[in-house]
Amino acid sequence: MGLDRRIAHLDMDAFFASVELLRYPELRGHPVVVGGRRVPAPDGEPGHRTFGRLGDYTGRGVVTTSTYEARALGVFSGMGLMQSARLAPNALLLPADFEAYKEYSRRFKQATLEIAPIMEDRGIDEIYLDLSGFDEPDDVLGGRIKQAVCDATGLSCSIAISPNKLLSKIGSDLDKPDGLTILSWDDVPLRIWPLPVSKVNGIGPKATEKLKMLGIQTIGELAQVPVKDLQVHFGGYYGHWLHQASHGRDDRPLETSRQPKSLSRETTFERNLHVRNDRAELTKIVDALCRRVSEDLQRKSLTCRTVGLKVKFADFSVVTRDVSVSYPIQSADQLRQVLADCLRRVAWHDRIRLLGVKVSGLCDSNERQTLSPQLTFWSGA
Repeated sequence: MGLDRRIAHLDMDAFFASVELLRYPELRGHPVVVGGRRVPAPDGEPGHRTFGRLGDYTGRGVVTTSTYEARALGVFSGMGLMQSARLAPNALLLPADFEAYKEYSRRFKQATLEIAPIMEDRGIDEIYLDLSGFDEPDDVLGGRIKQAVCDATGLSCSIAISPNKLLSKIGSDLDKPDGLTILSWDDVPLRIWPLPVSKVNGIGPKATEKLKMLGIQTIGELAQVPVKDLQVHFGGYYGHWLHQASHGRDDRPLETSRQPKSLSRETTFERNLHVRNDRAELTKIVDALCRRVSEDLQRKSLTCRTVGLKVKFADFSVVTRDVSVSYPIQSADQLRQVLADCLRRVAWHDRIRLLGVKVSGLCDSNERQTLSPQLTFWSGA
């Protein structure tokens, strides 16, 4: 059960939006949405910066993040910008600046490593820390880490400290923003069981809906179901995991060096593109996606053996195709050539709204093969 473990989950508060507010402090307290492209701002008074309104946005795109003021209006990450504009037309819209976010991510992680060197990196804005060997009380140590993050970035974060990763992941969301949550085993019935089952990382929308159909909506209700009954409905492994998770049990160690199973890049177009009439533009888009995936591979010192294509059409149907090769590849030219076979195997029945490139079968091998970099987009169309 890991009774002596102390695991922290640190989650940056509205990370992308908070980075933007460092540059535009006059927007603090206002509903701000980050995503899409820049919207022309209205003329303002001399010496005053002006910003575009979400209600003036036209085209595709999704919300990358939003401030807590925008979330109070119903605007959350992953929503379409046009849908969000109907909910909060007066919210201010800023384009995403991922290079800036990566830099601030590097800063906060470096600051925490100087205090707690055992870290599991979970993405650009969240990490786990193993605090088991520290003598300081949880609240003192958590406060010290929060202050170090603030000193390094000017940003706030929320931290939960508990006996394991599962409880800390749930806990870091309980007192946002700028929260410090300490959870013990005694807190599971008091603070965890009243929460909806969807708060458990690993219980997704489908499982949540199935549990609801069984009359189970809270973690506490799930904890009262015998494990054998859960296994009847969810299978042996997942049913057992659901029972363990509902009681806050999780013995997973921190993964301090984690290799991803796949990498992908995709883009949604401002307008639907035609397979032949927009061939030149589509070719440039595929070139850019392959280049970005290749840069991701190089940055992580990885190669791949499978290249995949994702196409979303104007009717919202999605087609995926992939090709595996017998040798590791990494360069953009190699990715483009392998991708050509995927392109030939797609039935282009409608205009295109999204393209994506994904690589898997990742490995650390330095072996390379040279392929001729010849790709004519839609050559098989």
